[in-house]
Amino acid sequence: MTTPLDNPFWSALASIHNSIALRAGDVARYPTDYAPFLGVPDAAVRVGDALGSLVAPGESVYLLGVVPTLPAGWQLQAFRPLAQMVCDAPLASVEGPEIVPLGDARRADVLALTALVYPHYFRVKTMDLGRYFGIYRDGRLAAMIGERLGDDGHREMSAICTHPEFHGLGYAGHLTTWLTNDTLSRGRQPFLHVSYENPRALGLYERLGYRVRRDIGFWSLRRIDAG
Repeated sequence: MTTPLDNPFWSALASIHNSIALRAGDVARYPTDYAPFLGVPDAAVRVGDALGSLVAPGESVYLLGVVPTLPAGWQLQAFRPLAQMVCDAPLASVEGPEIVPLGDARRADVLALTALVYPHYFRVKTMDLGRYFGIYRDGRLAAMIGERLGDDGHREMSAICTHPEFHGLGYAGHLTTWLTNDTLSRGRQPFLHVSYENPRALGLYERLGYRVRRDIGFWSLRRIDAG
């Protein structure tokens, strides 16, 4: 039995991010200034011309969990599957400094930090997809966390990152614990995705109380025809 977590991009585009989704037939994607993600409802869907109307020649997008059969003119690259982790119960509190909301007034700080340590998928409007929070130290954004994907029953913990000058202070654990417990208190299950090539992060989330739900496929898709 499948759940929304088995197809996270599509699930979010069809629910909490429906108002910003770009659609053609059975294909949906985020606008480029939000995220480079594309989704389809299932692997059997015929993407045909719909895909070409949403992705520009030479552009790359990413798929998670479900990939359709592709027509000619597209290059699909499979990455190592990610660990999809979930949390089922409140986590033990972790001590740490004040956590503050990150809104428009702090956007430049967020973009500077993500450009340094989380550059691959964060865009100018990514932080408009959900709530974002951070820890400041000496006037600088030292660490952050946010919500990205989700549906009516789930929220993704995302962009969990720390400035290199503030590693080892427990900020990532403090932020993750705080937002996880807040999400659970709102009646939604927290989940996240982490690369097996980042064992330090994987170990942190396991120690906090997350468990691996499944390995989930992750691909890049590039349009190579001339349009």
